[in-house]
Amino acid sequence: MRKQWNLLPADETEVKNLQQALRIRTVFCRLLVQRGIKTYEAAKGFFRPSLSDLHDPFLMKDMAKAVERIELAILRKEKVLLYGDYDVDGTTSVALMLSFFAQYLPNLDYYLPDRYKEGYGVSDAGIAYAQKRGISLIIAMDCGINAVRQVALANRLGIDFIICDHHLPKVECPPAVAILNPKQTDCAYPFKELSGCGVAFKLVQAFIRKNKRAEQQLWELLDFVVLSIACDIVPMVGENRVLAFYGLRRLNQTRRIGLQSLIAASRRPLPLNISDVVFGLGPLINAAGRLADAHTAVKLMLSQNDYIAREYAEVLQNRNARRKDLDVLIGEEAKSLFKQTPDQENRNTVVLFQPHWHRGMLGIAASRVAEYFHRPTIILTESEGKAVGSGRTIP
Repeated sequence: MRKQWNLLPADETEVKNLQQALRIRTVFCRLLVQRGIKTYEAAKGFFRPSLSDLHDPFLMKDMAKAVERIELAILRKEKVLLYGDYDVDGTTSVALMLSFFAQYLPNLDYYLPDRYKEGYGVSDAGIAYAQKRGISLIIAMDCGINAVRQVALANRLGIDFIICDHHLPKVECPPAVAILNPKQTDCAYPFKELSGCGVAFKLVQAFIRKNKRAEQQLWELLDFVVLSIACDIVPMVGENRVLAFYGLRRLNQTRRIGLQSLIAASRRPLPLNISDVVFGLGPLINAAGRLADAHTAVKLMLSQNDYIAREYAEVLQNRNARRKDLDVLIGEEAKSLFKQTPDQENRNTVVLFQPHWHRGMLGIAASRVAEYFHRPTIILTESEGKAVGSGRTIP
C-alpha cells in the first residue's frame, strides 16, 4: 500500500508578510506559517528561545493547592511517596522530584509499578505499598489523571494525592488534593503540551518561586526535562522548545555521574542533539522497564558513584541489546505471519497473536508492522491465561 502525502496549506499573504519582516527565503517562511508562526516576535521566540518566555506556573489549575500541600508535608515531616510511570517520562519525573525535594523531605520514597504485574498507572499494589510504609502523601507523575478508584481508595486509607499528569482526562477526575494537568478543560494554563516531567518541573518552579529559593536550582533540573520531552515525542513548540533548548545545553554539560554514564553507554559523541536523546539515550532508559525493573533507570540517573553508575548503565545496555533482538524476531515473525493470511491484500487491519511473544515488545512490534503494511495493527500475546496486546494506527 502506497503512502499518500498531504501538504499543509499556508496563507500566502501571511507568508509574504512574514518574509518581508524576516528577510529570509520564502520557503522557510511558508514552513513557519504552516507551524502557526506568523509574526516577527513569534519567529524570534522560535529561533531564539528564552527562559523568560516560560509561563507563570501558578496559572495552572490547582498549583497553589499543590504547593501548599507539599509545604504542609515539610512542616509535619510527613512520609511522601513519588509515584511514576515506568517509561522515560515517568522515570525522569521521579528523578527530578527526588533530586529537588530530598533536601526538604527526609522521608521521601518512590515507587514505579511493575509493567506486567500492575500495568500502567496508579495501582492497588502501589497504594498498599504506601499504606504499609506509613505514607500520607503520594505525588503521582506522568499518570493518575484517570485513577478515580485508586485515589478514592488512598483517601479512605488517609493518604492524600497530588497528580502531575499530561494525559487527556475523562469526564470524572480523581478526588485528589490537587490535579496539575494543563489538558483539563477548566485549566487556564496557556501551554497544553507539556510532558509529565514538564508538569513536575512546573511544580518545582512554583515551589521555588513561592518560597523565594534560588532559580539556579530549577535550571539544574533541565537535563531531566529534555530527556522526557524528546523521548515522549511531545510537540517541540512553545515551552517545550524553550525547555528542550536549555535542557540539551545542560545535558551536554551535566555533572550528574549517572547521566554521564548513560551518555557513555549510548556511545553518542558530544554534543548531543535531540535525535541522539531519542534514539541513543531513550531506548536505554526504556529498556529498564520494558524487560525488567524500571527502578534501575532511576537509580542510574541519581547515582553519585562512578563505579555503581557504570554498572547500572551496563545493565541497561544488556537489556537494550536483548530488546533489539526481540524487536527483530517478533517483527519478522509478525510480518511473515500476516503474509500467510488468506486474502491479506484485501484486509483493512492487521491482528496477530502468538503466545510466546514478549509482552514488553508488543507496542514496538505493532508500530513496525503498521508501518510496513500501512494498516492499523494489533499485536497480541498470552499473559496469565488472557490475550493482552498493543495497537498502533497509521496517519
